[in-house]
Amino acid sequence: MFDFDNNERLLNNVNYIIGTDEAGRGPAAGGVWAAAVCFNKNIDKKLFSNLNDSKKLTPKKREMLYDVIKKNSIWSIKAVAVEKIEKINILQASLLAMNYAVSDVIQQLNADNTLTLIDGNKLINNFNHKQKFIIKGDSKSASIAAASILAKVSRDKYMDKIHLEYPQYDWIKNKGYLTKAHIKAIQQYGVTKYHRLSFLKNIIKTSE
Repeated sequence: MFDFDNNERLLNNVNYIIGTDEAGRGPAAGGVWAAAVCFNKNIDKKLFSNLNDSKKLTPKKREMLYDVIKKNSIWSIKAVAVEKIEKINILQASLLAMNYAVSDVIQQLNADNTLTLIDGNKLINNFNHKQKFIIKGDSKSASIAAASILAKVSRDKYMDKIHLEYPQYDWIKNKGYLTKAHIKAIQQYGVTKYHRLSFLKNIIKTSE
């Protein structure tokens, strides 16, 4: 995965590779989070033998790698709240969160000679730096995989926190995804300020 990033750096004649990914496009509650990672040069790759797409890692491995990544990279984690998701849609909100995170990393690097690798098949809007999308990038690129872990762990912690405010929805387990229990809770207790109403049209209609 580090070789993939290095090849992209050489092919595109840049000094820095930044990987970015999001967490939270699918859930019906909570904001969408994105992270960007630029690994320090000459890092000890042995520390990252378990590095992979966050979805393929156990929560324990993600938590462990979360700290290691932050110690060995220039990184940023940003979120876009539910209100914005509802205004511009979830895809645009995801790309916006990535824009925020990558722009922050570029500012920290204080360098222009960068290439941003984006997980998926879309480019970031209103972004004036080199960028390239990588389909299934979180299983190919070290920096994208690292970003996926930072975004996932950060969003999970956020969902655990707001679970304390609304425990009846069991967000500590479902992280906002529409499990049967979550749907039942919505039908019983209604929606909260953290729910994405655009994701709930059929459920709300059914329960009326």
